[in-house]
Amino acid sequence: MDFSLPREIEGFRAAVTAFVRDRVLPVEADRANWDEHENIREDVRDRLRAEVRARGLWAPQVPKALGGQGLPMIGLAACYEAMNESIFGPACFNCAAPDDGNMQLLAKVATPAQQERFLAPVVAGRARSAFAMTEPHPGSGSDPAMTLTTAQRRGDRWVVHGRKWFITGAEGAQTFVLVAKTSEDPRKGLTAFLHHRDDPGWRIARRIPIMGPEEHGGHCELVYEGLEIPDENRLMNVGDGLKVTQIRLGAARLTHCMRWLGLAKRSLAIALDYTDTRMASVGRRLADLDSVRGLLGEAAMQIEIGRLLTMRAARKLDMGDFARKEVSMAKVVVADALHKAVDTAIQLNGARGYSQDTVLEWIYRYARQARLVDGASEVHKAVLARFLREERDGFWRWDE
Repeated sequence: MDFSLPREIEGFRAAVTAFVRDRVLPVEADRANWDEHENIREDVRDRLRAEVRARGLWAPQVPKALGGQGLPMIGLAACYEAMNESIFGPACFNCAAPDDGNMQLLAKVATPAQQERFLAPVVAGRARSAFAMTEPHPGSGSDPAMTLTTAQRRGDRWVVHGRKWFITGAEGAQTFVLVAKTSEDPRKGLTAFLHHRDDPGWRIARRIPIMGPEEHGGHCELVYEGLEIPDENRLMNVGDGLKVTQIRLGAARLTHCMRWLGLAKRSLAIALDYTDTRMASVGRRLADLDSVRGLLGEAAMQIEIGRLLTMRAARKLDMGDFARKEVSMAKVVVADALHKAVDTAIQLNGARGYSQDTVLEWIYRYARQARLVDGASEVHKAVLARFLREERDGFWRWDE
């Protein structure tokens, strides 16, 4: 088994790392560059994005024919980790959620006309996007089959009624991917659609306040009150909505893991720098204490386990496999590894870690969502249990 990166991917990763350290981290360090929601100010982000384009690092997840760099998933795993050494890194490369997952989805399944209207502006950085699936109780959460929002066909149009919530980025999005119920069929009852921000018949009811820092556009509650969508804006076939969610969420869950690993490594880097200089007593650094070494070693080990699981899942996706089992494993382990890394870093930094003198408290609040978004950890563990029961010894097979 060869765990080394191909030369061209390693070169891309090194270029991303250098840009983040040379250009993004200094911007992050100045709070004047932050917006009111603790994200990078959009004008500052746009200046950095121009530099990213000039260096040929723009949108690595998008095929070259559609305006990106066309990296495989294993390349994204290495590069996304490097991007998120800064809390602002992914946005500068046009690799932040939810645009990242939406671009990958539309690049795979949208028609050329749909790609020109809905995808191209997002790839170019002129527009943002949102994925409208999750609903208030008793609607869909982890199970899309519970969707209550309906789309009824009237001639060559679909009329949508319902409510969605915690839709990331909705306040600033122009392109929306919407999942709605079109029949009572348990497997083919959902259909996906594309609509534009300016289409009448829907509204943002509120931007939901959350514990952590927010993505651009927040997390919003949407109300559909007769939105009419032309059939030409239907994504894939009628009844393929569940397939759309599987294609969208499988890769998106893994790219979350890639970015979280970058934040976890950043957290430990801050801890290492501090424990190497902070004195525990006369003549003894914190780094010299066995208890400190144990905390750092445990957190580092969990990050590396997460990296290996993430890369294995990425390789399976590159081979055309859905990698459901592998993605679920990575999602659970990396979410825990991120929380452990930043919690350890705060503990070792003491009051400094709890303050805003470092980004640790930002990462800590952000990290709590990792065990919830794109399927709670308990849901993914149940998925793994199902695979174990179905596959028995096959659960442990080596890749062919």
